Amino acid sequence: MIALAYVWWLAALVLGAAAFFDLRAGRWSNALFWGLLAIVFAAGDAILAADKAGNRLPTQLAGVAVVVMALLAGSGLLRRAPAGADDTAARDASALRLGHRLFVPALTIPLVTTALFLLAPYLVAGDWRLFPATNATVPALALGCCIAVLVALRVTRAPATQPLRESSRLLDQLSWAVVLPMLLAALGGVFEATGVGGAVASLIGQVIPTDSRLACTIAYGLGMIVFTVIMGNAFAAFPVMTAGIGLPLLIRQHGADPAVVGALGMLTGYCGTLLTPMAANFNIVPAVLLELKNTYGVIRMQAATAALLATTNIALMYFLAFR
Repeated sequence: MIALAYVWWLAALVLGAAAFFDLRAGRWSNALFWGLLAIVFAAGDAILAADKAGNRLPTQLAGVAVVVMALLAGSGLLRRAPAGADDTAARDASALRLGHRLFVPALTIPLVTTALFLLAPYLVAGDWRLFPATNATVPALALGCCIAVLVALRVTRAPATQPLRESSRLLDQLSWAVVLPMLLAALGGVFEATGVGGAVASLIGQVIPTDSRLACTIAYGLGMIVFTVIMGNAFAAFPVMTAGIGLPLLIRQHGADPAVVGALGMLTGYCGTLLTPMAANFNIVPAVLLELKNTYGVIRMQAATAALLATTNIALMYFLAFR
């Protein structure tokens, strides 16, 4: 069975390769950053097991690693690998030679992942199953990516080490923004554990008429957008707003369908992702990589789409959740 632990080990392998290539190139801060993240991924299960056994030291060491990574990111010491003229020329020549075949590996990932996810209940032999019964999505995605790598090697005729080299280059290009979604999602869990959801529910109850389905629906949708803008990630906003408005007001008080509220609430939160520089990996890094004159040019182009999608999602939630 492809357990989640194998996926984390695969991620640790990619991150460890990035640390190795940066170390060879003398980019010491980059090497330390990716090396620490690789260790956290590789030792994740051991850290959780030790924590459940009452040994806090591994958990505290993981916290120290996160703090060191934050200091490295904030210090400006992380730097991108310079692209030589020879590398650029070779990439351009390869792109011209391969043409539209370059899209084949990229399209392989969603196609294979979707197929594996849908077939997961049938990929069983006795007590053995290919994917965990409770969470097949992430292992299916990981296997889809591995198959896409093999397809890419076949299409490009590149050496077997090229995927790790390219992963290292891409990680250095994206830099610390790669880990931002994970940290912000964890922040959402911290907010929920510390009672922020309850505080939001109390505040909303004083501001809006809670006996109105429409008012609660609008408050939930706008709250998802605002919290996503603040925290940069809909996954971080979701537990807070669902615990504060979605669950007590929409679902329990007004009897809304939880599936509709959850799905459309998350989609509404994604509209906030389009509007915030906190979602740096989506909105700021592309502007830097594309060398746009306006750092917020991506956000400006997405603003109208975000407003239209948010209005549509909130309307759909109101008309579908209470049927």
